[in-house]
Amino acid sequence: MILGEVIGTVVSTRKEERLHGLKLLLVREVDLDLKPTGSVVVAVDAVGAGTGEVVLCASGSSARLTEVTRDKPVDAVIMAIVDSFEVGGEGRWSKSGSAVES
Repeated sequence: MILGEVIGTVVSTRKEERLHGLKLLLVREVDLDLKPTGSVVVAVDAVGAGTGEVVLCASGSSARLTEVTRDKPVDAVIMAIVDSFEVGGEGRWSKSGSAVES
């Protein structure tokens, strides 16, 4: 899994039939300070994520294990929207912007 930030959307009117109805989002991998690490992937959204949200993505064969992506030709899927995270018992980030309790 990777920690990423949704930075945009992908629109494709012509695509493989099994991809119809799936929302495609651009996800940039980020580090624990939410700074970009360089790579960007196109991921199928399985959870209703939106631009600016911090998400967890799976790639490779694991990307085809959600209900939304099962047996579909995808290589990356957004499978969670992050509410908060901590490192070493210390709150590092919270979606609400408030302090994270350790």
